[in-house]
Amino acid sequence: MAELLIVYHSRTGGSRQMAQAAAAGAEGEAVVTLFSADQAGPDDLLRADGYLFCAPENLAAVSGVMKDFFDRCYYPALGRIEGRPYAQMVCAGSDGANAVRQMARIATGWRLKAVQEPIIVCTHAQTEEQILAEKVIPEDQLNLCRDLGMGLAAGLSMGLF
Repeated sequence: MAELLIVYHSRTGGSRQMAQAAAAGAEGEAVVTLFSADQAGPDDLLRADGYLFCAPENLAAVSGVMKDFFDRCYYPALGRIEGRPYAQMVCAGSDGANAVRQMARIATGWRLKAVQEPIIVCTHAQTEEQILAEKVIPEDQLNLCRDLGMGLAAGLSMGLF
């Protein structure tokens, strides 16, 4: 059975909820490995058949912990995971576009194949209090994450990617 690796970072719960929803959608379609970015490493990338990266947007950029994951794994995986499928999700306070661009550039360097448009969930958190507050992602947005996980895992298992 194909393996889907989901790597996420979350400080206030939004990205974690999104990643968990995607993992729930993928269960039964593929072997799902869900790791926080500080726990995932190059061996996890090498073992998996496809990837879902989920991060918050912090200060209009991908979060530092997620960037650290990419920094630690980039060269050990370079040239060894080419052509594998990936998708991404971002939990943003504003537009999330720059975090999406940053992760896509890293994936391009690895020569991964994007198989789904990114999902950006915007919380509209703009004040310090809103930004630091624990997030609750609406069910309709979590359903999009579940569908992405299910579609990515099913595509892996059926050999579509």
